[in-house]
Amino acid sequence: MRVRATAVTAAMLLSVLTACGGDGSEGDEKAASGSKAAASKKVDCGDENLSQADWIDHCAKGDGSGTGGDGTEGQTTNLKFGQPYTWPDGIKVTVVEARVFTDYDTELGESATPGARDFRLKVKVTNSGKTPFDLGDLSTLVEGATTGGEARVAVLDRGSDPLEGRLGAGVTVTKTDDNALKSKYGRQIIVTVQRSSDDLDLESPEFSGTIKD
Repeated sequence: MRVRATAVTAAMLLSVLTACGGDGSEGDEKAASGSKAAASKKVDCGDENLSQADWIDHCAKGDGSGTGGDGTEGQTTNLKFGQPYTWPDGIKVTVVEARVFTDYDTELGESATPGARDFRLKVKVTNSGKTPFDLGDLSTLVEGATTGGEARVAVLDRGSDPLEGRLGAGVTVTKTDDNALKSKYGRQIIVTVQRSSDDLDLESPEFSGTIKD
């Protein structure tokens, strides 16, 4: 009888251990589910209350997982005209369009640049931060996207509203930036928006598009 009781006790103990431990599949499934939830989490990269951990996971790597309306915030390359990029301090920039400029002011001696295409960029800037922002900290570098070539700065008066002055917190403006690119380089361009700052880690987003008539 003593031997039988011992055997029954051992069997019961084994049953309890098996029920508690299992093969680990349930725990693995929960962990996998948690990982998928974290990977699919959408964050606003321009949110000043965003935690550092979420910024590193979703924005700093440029994976485009931030919720900028089109999933492109936090991404520094392959942006299209009209898509936004937001820096960590809440300054958001969008290259809206590029159009051929023909409205020259002849009284100022303006005329078409020989062998080149004059065009005007429209750049939209939003200050989602809490302090005024100096628009003069922004500048553009425009390059031909097909066969190379770099645009030079053009000075065109009519309708000009360059990137200068202060932009208050919570304010959005659309400014202009005038350029001339040799016609042989075509109409496909890449616009790099550069930012002057003491923070050397700030990235320069790139926007691609076509110079329209």
